[in-house]
Amino acid sequence: MEALMLEPSLYTVKAVIILDNDGERLFAKYYDDTYPSVKEQRAFEKNIFSKTHRSDSEIALLEGLTVVYKSSIDLYCYVIGSAPQNELMLTAVLNCLFDSLSQMLRKNVERRALLDNMEGLFLAVDEIVDGGVILESDPQQVVHRVAVRGEDVPLTEQTVTQVLQSAKEQIKWSLLR
Repeated sequence: MEALMLEPSLYTVKAVIILDNDGERLFAKYYDDTYPSVKEQRAFEKNIFSKTHRSDSEIALLEGLTVVYKSSIDLYCYVIGSAPQNELMLTAVLNCLFDSLSQMLRKNVERRALLDNMEGLFLAVDEIVDGGVILESDPQQVVHRVAVRGEDVPLTEQTVTQVLQSAKEQIKWSLLR
């Protein structure tokens, strides 16, 4: 009995994947070597998509892994963990990612909007999960941190519109004090 007990670990997430409605990869980040080659990763993603795209459930056990997922218009978001992993923790990560994207994309969580804001997606995923360890599950905090990083762009790399917007914000804050 004791041999079956696994040691608790902070490394809970094995992968975060976002596919379009054709099962094509838009975003994938793997945190371990379960699928070391891109060919194996793509085959796994096709398998996940074929098993889940017509299903109304939110969880699946597939190839010895726990998969939690959510769909929106033409996107499928997946968070993958090992089989004995707590589904509630994986669901918390999925909900945080989905809600963060929803706020960043102004409730327009669809393929086109996501492709236009890929840098926000990369930053959000990095804020939520690092190396398979869950760092944050509050979408408000994630959106705030992503927005703060976006404001750290040097003045020389900003467009005129961004500079004007920044100046407006600074004037507004100075007037409110």
